[in-house]
Amino acid sequence: MRAMVLEQPGRPLRLTELPQPVPRDGQLLLAVEACGVCRTDLHLLDGELPDLVLPVVPGHEIVARVAGLGPGVQGWRLGQRVGVPWLGWTCGQCHFCTSGRENLCDRARFTGYQLDGGYAEYTLADARYCLALPEEPAAEHLAPLLCAGLIGYRALRMAGDPQRLGVYGFGAAAHLITQLARAQGREVFAFTRPGDGASQEFARSLGANWAAGTDEAPPQPLDATLIFAPAGPLVPIALQHLDKGGCVVCAGIHMSDIPGFPYAWLWGERSIRSVANLTREDGLAFFEAVRQVPLRSEVSVFALEQANEALERLRQGALQGAAVLCM
Repeated sequence: MRAMVLEQPGRPLRLTELPQPVPRDGQLLLAVEACGVCRTDLHLLDGELPDLVLPVVPGHEIVARVAGLGPGVQGWRLGQRVGVPWLGWTCGQCHFCTSGRENLCDRARFTGYQLDGGYAEYTLADARYCLALPEEPAAEHLAPLLCAGLIGYRALRMAGDPQRLGVYGFGAAAHLITQLARAQGREVFAFTRPGDGASQEFARSLGANWAAGTDEAPPQPLDATLIFAPAGPLVPIALQHLDKGGCVVCAGIHMSDIPGFPYAWLWGERSIRSVANLTREDGLAFFEAVRQVPLRSEVSVFALEQANEALERLRQGALQGAAVLCM
């Protein structure tokens, strides 16, 4: 099978012929239809994530068909459409796993990071962490939901029940959660790089009530803010725009350091919290929400061998929405 392989951080992915994998106990063999290209993949390539297992096939927004069942697998059938998210395996025994917080398991392994992912024609996945997907829409439009959608959804849940929601970094996750938040009756205030009129217009086209650069203040205090951009200096900026009792949610797996700020900006029962990965409950709840409120995912499609080009365009901020590799 063909796969794009990361052999060393700082180097481009290499198109490689690999043996087709064989499913072991509890695993599904999956024929990949599409795989989203995520900013986390850039952190992987840049060596910014610890405990990297090399060589590795990146990709953790996988839409696939079941091509084989490992021993002991039940509840799945050949040809069924499956989604594979970032969280790929947990121990199932620690206090996090047994309390519905498997996203915090210390022994967790992640798709496209410590486990080979979806930048390939075939991949393996733990059946416990796969999600059943609908037959519609097309695979390239479903792929961004497997990380950008899920992380945005968990970040929104962690924010409480905000009426006025700020969103920093209007990329793949923000463009999906904006639609869901508006469908839920929330007001959305989108922040982009200063001067990025195209992204601001994109945000408004998806229902944002207001869109401007991070150098501007929203017209009213916000109840919560979701930060998808990996930029720590955005945290104190976002804090200054929060109403009392509001929350800043940092939704990325990697973020530059947060600079110091006056305690007065945090006072008034404001809070800062992070989102780590996702739980299986998040996946089930999110796709139920999507069933009721279909989301429009804007995608740029690339062939498997164009993965490096897709990653570079993502790095440059040259995409609206998400990039997706189609096999």
